[in-house]
Amino acid sequence: LEINAEEKWIRVQPGVVRDELNEFLKPYGLFFGPNTSTANRCNIGGMVGNNSCGSTSIVYRSTRDHVLELKTILSDGSEVVFKALDRQQYELKKKGKSLESQLYKEIDKMLSEKQNQEHIKQNYPKASIQRRNTGYALDVLLQSDPFSQSEAPFNFCKLLCGSEGTLAFTTEIKLNLVDAPKPEVVVLAAHFESIDECLKATVLAMNHNPTACELMDKHILDCTKDNIEQQKNRFFVSGDPAAILLIEFREDDTHESAKKAADLKKDLENQGLGYAYKVISGQHTDRVWDLRKAGLGLLGNIPGDKKAVACIEDTAVELVDLPAYIAEFSEMMTSFGQEAVYYAHAGDGELHLRPILNLKDSADVKDFRAISRSSAELVKKYRGSLSGEHGDGRVRSEFIPFVLGDAVYQLLKEVKTSWDPQHILNPGKIVDAKPMEKDLRYEPDVPTPEFNTAFNFDDTGGILRTVEKCNGSGDCRKLNFAGGTMCPSYRATLDEKDSTRGRANVLREFLTQNVNDNPFDHPEIKTAMDLCISCKGCKSECPSNVDMATLKSEFLYQYYKTHKIPLRSKLIGRIGKLNTKAMNFPGISNMIMNQNWLKAFVGISKNRSLPKLQPKSLRQWYKGYQQQASKNKLYLFCDEYSNYYDVDIGIKTIKLLNRLGYEVLMPNHEESGRAYISKGLLDDAKGIAEINVRSFSKLLTDKTPLVGIEPSAILSFRDEYPNLVDRKLRQTALNLSEKVFLIDEFLKQEIDKGHVNASVFSTEKKEILLHGHCHQKALSSIDITAEILSLPKNYMVEIIPSGCCGMAGSFGYEKEHYDLSMRIGEQVLFPKLRASENEQLIAAAGTSCRHQILDGTGKKAKHPVEILFDAMI
Repeated sequence: LEINAEEKWIRVQPGVVRDELNEFLKPYGLFFGPNTSTANRCNIGGMVGNNSCGSTSIVYRSTRDHVLELKTILSDGSEVVFKALDRQQYELKKKGKSLESQLYKEIDKMLSEKQNQEHIKQNYPKASIQRRNTGYALDVLLQSDPFSQSEAPFNFCKLLCGSEGTLAFTTEIKLNLVDAPKPEVVVLAAHFESIDECLKATVLAMNHNPTACELMDKHILDCTKDNIEQQKNRFFVSGDPAAILLIEFREDDTHESAKKAADLKKDLENQGLGYAYKVISGQHTDRVWDLRKAGLGLLGNIPGDKKAVACIEDTAVELVDLPAYIAEFSEMMTSFGQEAVYYAHAGDGELHLRPILNLKDSADVKDFRAISRSSAELVKKYRGSLSGEHGDGRVRSEFIPFVLGDAVYQLLKEVKTSWDPQHILNPGKIVDAKPMEKDLRYEPDVPTPEFNTAFNFDDTGGILRTVEKCNGSGDCRKLNFAGGTMCPSYRATLDEKDSTRGRANVLREFLTQNVNDNPFDHPEIKTAMDLCISCKGCKSECPSNVDMATLKSEFLYQYYKTHKIPLRSKLIGRIGKLNTKAMNFPGISNMIMNQNWLKAFVGISKNRSLPKLQPKSLRQWYKGYQQQASKNKLYLFCDEYSNYYDVDIGIKTIKLLNRLGYEVLMPNHEESGRAYISKGLLDDAKGIAEINVRSFSKLLTDKTPLVGIEPSAILSFRDEYPNLVDRKLRQTALNLSEKVFLIDEFLKQEIDKGHVNASVFSTEKKEILLHGHCHQKALSSIDITAEILSLPKNYMVEIIPSGCCGMAGSFGYEKEHYDLSMRIGEQVLFPKLRASENEQLIAAAGTSCRHQILDGTGKKAKHPVEILFDAMI
């Protein structure tokens, strides 16, 4: 809303995302310091409500320390701005009859009483614990003028920060800004054989003044092993540590940062703390922190009904007390037969501590409460904070009277009543909370509903438990500047129902509380699923691996059991078979298919031109093609898109492979079934998958793999087939998937083996802008494509951080989705390509991607294989 770079402040609305704000501040050389573990998707309003701290708090402290003003609406509807007041301004505020004046009078009376002051000083967490968010921040207000000798002016913002929306509704926020962090980053990843050893090292590490000091335990690290995205970020993990401490140093010069890391490493070695010390610098540190940030969501990957439950979550103690506190905490957990998860902000005396419980079971619900109570007792013993940054909320609020004492709790109730006499603002939080085990999501001891599904969800215990893997971390709410793909429709609409989390919540609710004969027959589920474009981004980027594309496909399959399958879905699903017939008259077919009256009848946007059939299919061309026999053989999967639309790409693929010394075999086989899967026609898709699995399992060997051109088609072997075929065929499908490769992957392997090198390619200089296919990014890696395109000596490749192009198979062709499709493309991809030079090549693997680029920018993109073929000498 307003920025003053000279005075270093900015005024924003509560919905502004913290990382988006810092992107905006970069040209000014300024920065908003506090963050959260979920920084990419946390808005400033939420950070104020919870007084968020995050991994940067050892430098920037908490949000409370950076909020200058809050424009609010009070419970009586009056609009009030709260800010720092000098003594005269403070006295003036107490005069009058408004609710605002009443608030100043009552806080003045409360904090002026010596007995109240003593209760606050004796019962609140130690002042040395900067992560304090238990109750209302009366202890902080008490440290300001006129209640102490401090020069800190009185500011009600200190109270509102961390109040969880229980006192006022915020409409504008004025934030203090600081200079941008020093640019040269080095992270020391110290490995430990026990949590105790790691915490002792934390105390030592903090003597070296790092800019971040974060912990990941074995539970979290093990969860990263099966996560597609996070597997790539484990490059620095050595052995099987009980815990890793990530200690960051930032300086203006890399050598200074590295020296600080080296000094700490030497200190740790001298003290006998740790067994491995990996030093990471530069851009690689982003991957380290991506692994750490994913920790909260990764806990959703624990299979079954037992989950890491956020009941104690973010207790904080003084740093010197942390080893002893955690030792006692561990003993307490052992007494409950528990092994806790330890995670996050060790350097600031706070760890996310989560017991593993099944809240569908009444016995575990009792433990849920008992563990929370025991934890509160331990926090009180160390004069710690029941909540360090996430707020007391529904779960911890009932323990506030015990931790802070009844006298302080009565003061908190007075604060609530003075600000909100009718208790209309977020009731039941901080004061007057229900018992923590009331109103849980699940009724204890009620069996989890089971459903017969087309896809096999056995690995997660059924479709409902698959949905329940979503733990609400909100990674799917990242915006386009944060990179990645997930979740394209949410990025365009900013509507929660269009996020992976929103869809998961809708599915979970209706499948759990179902009253219909067909449990999937709910218009609410259909609405939530409508804008899922099946990009597969959540399959890899969601820390819990919630694969919404598969869930949408299953939903459509189940929904159509009581609803008629739309004509458009039938036509798109059967496009391969229809094109087989249309190839008898390709010219006439192309003319008819692009008639507006036909598009309107079928439900295709009139703004789209449909891809054209080629005069001859790839199979027809192959039958007449003569190639030289070679001992190096491979099978090419002739997918339904390359066969009819992208014939030239298929031809160049075969010729490229021939000239590189490979004989290309193309057996008769079924199409991929990709369109059937996307439209929920799973009986047809299953039949195709089983035929392909049976036939190719007899042909493929480690020396003769199956290679494909269209990512979404060939990657079906790896992704959907194993969970779509009959259970008896599942292991065969899994074994087969290890011998199936995208053309990019195959070429990368051959380059690594030394079988393909730059000598056969041109030395001409070329610049390439590469847009990654969504399925390729989720199930393979766009870095592989960038590497093979860089094989010609002077080819320079830039990966566009574009997320989804917006076309997503048939999605962008459909008339009701056309506008959203183009909005998605306009976020990053289209502007980047429009600004590109004519000499730059544009590379995109997917048929629909290239079509979207042409429609959106008027520029033609080439398949990576085409570029390599054209580069051959």
